Amino acid sequence: MGDPETTDLLFHEAVAAIDTGDLPTLNRLLTSHPSLVHERLLTPGAWLREKVGSKALDGFFRQPYLLWFIAEDPVRNNQLPANIATIAATIITTAQREKVTSLREQLDYTLLLVAWSRVAQDCNVQIALMDILIDAGASPKGIPNNALVNGHFGAAEHAIRRGAPLTLASALVLGYFEKVPALAASANPDQRQFALILSALNGKAAALTTLIGYGVDINARCPDLYPHATALHHAVSSGSLEAVKVLLKAGADLNAIDTAWQGTPLGWAEYGNHSDIAACLRAQKNYI
Repeated sequence: MGDPETTDLLFHEAVAAIDTGDLPTLNRLLTSHPSLVHERLLTPGAWLREKVGSKALDGFFRQPYLLWFIAEDPVRNNQLPANIATIAATIITTAQREKVTSLREQLDYTLLLVAWSRVAQDCNVQIALMDILIDAGASPKGIPNNALVNGHFGAAEHAIRRGAPLTLASALVLGYFEKVPALAASANPDQRQFALILSALNGKAAALTTLIGYGVDINARCPDLYPHATALHHAVSSGSLEAVKVLLKAGADLNAIDTAWQGTPLGWAEYGNHSDIAACLRAQKNYI
């Protein structure tokens, strides 16, 4: 596509067509500039940087492919057009015709973004987008865990139906308890810790009870999932009093400090206006 300024202008126009569901304009751009499905946006202009910020563009959305924009994650408009699945299929078909060598990489990562996307879920297009991407060759492996980080149960279940392996974490959170013994036996300590935090994030008391029975360290932090806080912090954030009670009964540390805001679980409860949980934590502290 030439110089970075031209690339940015073309991406801007193509993304605007994606956002509005303008299929004729998108087709015209892809026909005239097929490099749009090959290239990455190396130097995003103000049109993107001012909407999503440097944290995303220097992190999980760094140097995006055009296909990534179908997920609306990071959030730019808080909506997706009704024909976004057709838009996605059009970009993929062009990439297939162009024999894009990075297509599998693009598909896999776009599927991850779609699984994370609150907007895709809220607009009822998440499952349709997942099917388009998986049908084109994206791997659903790991998608259930990632979808459940944001509480997207439908997306997690659908990924499993489409062939994603069940993990200890996803089995616990989704309630496949009959699968847990075998999965727990083969899980390493990091996977068990991930399962603990994911269960707490989703406020799943039964999942926490089951996992604690396998000897997981309830006060250890997970390096792979929000390591700034403990399971008790995350259970508080979920709003589930039952999940909090399970952890307290197992000996969760009431005085643990998160490394992001230097808050205790009680501080998190007060900040989140979880009055019932705050009362429970205060009573526990007084008892101790």
